[in-house]
Amino acid sequence: MELASLALTIAGFTIALGAVTVIDVHGFLGRNSAYWTEATTRAHKVTKPLIWIGTLLYAAGLWAGAATTLQWAGLAVLVANGLFLTFAVSPFLLRREREGHASELLPSSWQAGITVSFLVSVVTWWGSLALFVIDLAERLQ
Repeated sequence: MELASLALTIAGFTIALGAVTVIDVHGFLGRNSAYWTEATTRAHKVTKPLIWIGTLLYAAGLWAGAATTLQWAGLAVLVANGLFLTFAVSPFLLRREREGHASELLPSSWQAGITVSFLVSVVTWWGSLALFVIDLAERLQ
């Protein structure tokens, strides 16, 4: 694995997975708490761009190295999930905030979709990291 690929991939995981963890924990806490619902709305303004920056760095790392089909498939799932969060969930949260409803619990229909997105996020990000570590370990042998 080339040094550039390794550096880009590690930077991507560090930035994106850190931000994903923060917003996922906020979202989990916000399911039943008006306080954490509002905190999630505010935090996502910072985490969303960090997740995209990390995703782009991760993609650049895959492109610069010899990525497997499974790694590319995982990236496609991450991007699709990110698009849903960026273009559906985020505008919904920002609109609620403008209307003065940021501290109210989300409707159950939105909570259901966000829960699915949360599960996809956790499985795919951590699964992608596991694939990266396995790939790296095999290359070092």
